[in-house]
Amino acid sequence: MKRNRITKVEPVSLYVPLKEKIDAPISVPHAAALADVIFSGYRTTLVRIQTEEGIAGVGECMVRLAPTATLDIVRDLAPILIGRDVLDREAIWELLYGTMMNRGHSRGFYTEAISGIDIAIWDCAAKTLGVPLYTLLGGRHHEKLKAYASSLRFREMDIVIAQALDFKKRGYRSMKIKIGRNLEHPEADIAFVRAIREAVGDDVQLMVDANCAYGDDVATALRVGRALQDLDIYWFEEPLSPDHIDGNAQLAAALDIRIALGEADFMCYGAREFLARRAVDVFQPNISRTGGITEARRIAALCQAHHIPYAPHTGSCSAVCLAATLQFAVALPNFLIFESMQSDWSKAQPNPLRHDLLREPAEVFQDGCMVIQERPGIGAELNEDVVDKWRIA
Repeated sequence: MKRNRITKVEPVSLYVPLKEKIDAPISVPHAAALADVIFSGYRTTLVRIQTEEGIAGVGECMVRLAPTATLDIVRDLAPILIGRDVLDREAIWELLYGTMMNRGHSRGFYTEAISGIDIAIWDCAAKTLGVPLYTLLGGRHHEKLKAYASSLRFREMDIVIAQALDFKKRGYRSMKIKIGRNLEHPEADIAFVRAIREAVGDDVQLMVDANCAYGDDVATALRVGRALQDLDIYWFEEPLSPDHIDGNAQLAAALDIRIALGEADFMCYGAREFLARRAVDVFQPNISRTGGITEARRIAALCQAHHIPYAPHTGSCSAVCLAATLQFAVALPNFLIFESMQSDWSKAQPNPLRHDLLREPAEVFQDGCMVIQERPGIGAELNEDVVDKWRIA
């Protein structure tokens, strides 16, 4: 087989500032002090790779802050990639990881940078063979992907109820609710969830996401979890700090409701600890954060070995991560459900990095499911006008 070597690696950081100040749309510690920094705008770093055969691939590094930090890491790693065959993707991943292995950079900015590079390489590899990414990953396990609407956020009750009913009308049979602002009086959150359950009825599957709101407070998380299981909530997502493995294991053992987590976790080594200690019932890595497609495959295999379903996280990513995640998910035998983002941080200012970044949308929703596009690679062609408009580096 003819080799297709990498000739150029280009990271691109994008930032869309929010025009108006917003309250934290999710539960975060010290929200009053941090919201203006964390939620000041939509951000991402893309990685574009060119090959000697004229093939272009694109990947995404998930970022919440400082996209140019990830950009600088990709620039420093670029010389490792030049001249490498894109079909040697797992060997390339080991080189990238080995660069900083003895410095402990197995999470955070460095792993997010590797993630974007890895996705772009897989995109190039699939395009080299002229097939959708899922074919290169072993083939299609699902004709469509069951999807849930994410998320019903902290807004006035009548607005949230109207949004939930609209999700149901549009065909979503599953949806997720944000909680966690009322740490001293969690009954308010339970009342919020109960009102949504009563509005949408028992035929809609509901999940709840606390975004680690209860920190190290296992007792409060347990109290909330018991109330949620009485409301027939399918999973309780990130109730505690992402590092509190023992606490999550306590919840998983004590509650009938499923404990879901993994979006804040990195690489198969982090996943191994949660799985080995029975601290998770549904695992939710983000391929643009956890080490790319190469590492996410290892995580998925670990989950399958532990009989744990895989429900990929998308969150505040751009359309590039969405496109890659859809292709990845359809090739997973233990795939559970796809996170279809329906709400942006600002209701008044939708996220153009999700809605306008691609020339053709990656997400096609029909009858409660995502329909996978039959295009080579991850199927993402960038709208260069949007890239140029929001490019900061």
